[in-house]
Amino acid sequence: MELAQIRLQSQNAKIGIRTTQPVQEIQQPKANLSIEQPKAELSIQTKPGKLTIDKTEAWADMDLKHISRRNSEAADQGYQDSLEGIARRAQEGNELMRIENSGSPIAQIAKRNSEGPELQFNVGWIPSHFSVKTSYDPAKVDIQVKVNKPIINSSINKPIHEYAPGKVDVNLEQRQSLKIDFANLKYVGVNYEQEI
Repeated sequence: MELAQIRLQSQNAKIGIRTTQPVQEIQQPKANLSIEQPKAELSIQTKPGKLTIDKTEAWADMDLKHISRRNSEAADQGYQDSLEGIARRAQEGNELMRIENSGSPIAQIAKRNSEGPELQFNVGWIPSHFSVKTSYDPAKVDIQVKVNKPIINSSINKPIHEYAPGKVDVNLEQRQSLKIDFANLKYVGVNYEQEI
């Protein structure tokens, strides 16, 4: 006996999806930077030192004197000697004036005038200590510095941004379908049979 059959054949729908990826580009240009450092201004003023050495007294100690000083000293010595001579003669005159008093003033005066001054000897330094005079004015240095600040110029560059958005395309690649088929299907009636 053959049984009736219903045959179903189905096909699912298929959806196609195409995706275009987004593209993004970002570029950051470097900032423009300019730095300039002016030189510092330096000013130096120097007043030189001054050393003064006076050797006049040292030369005089060695009897190497200038002629004007010799003349001045000789004049002073002559004046002093003349005053001493006048004083001595006045004293001797007073002694002779009193000759009637006891004593022998002429012999005493002669003895005093015949004797020279007592000579003394001692260690001497030629030239004498500190006969050379020195004086020193130290040098002076004036330093002026002017510092110049750096000159900085900077400019910022904006980023370059390019963006292409992505796309999604959806389409129906295959439609759904359903096929129905019959096998061994018969209609049986009264003395009648028909295959469907």
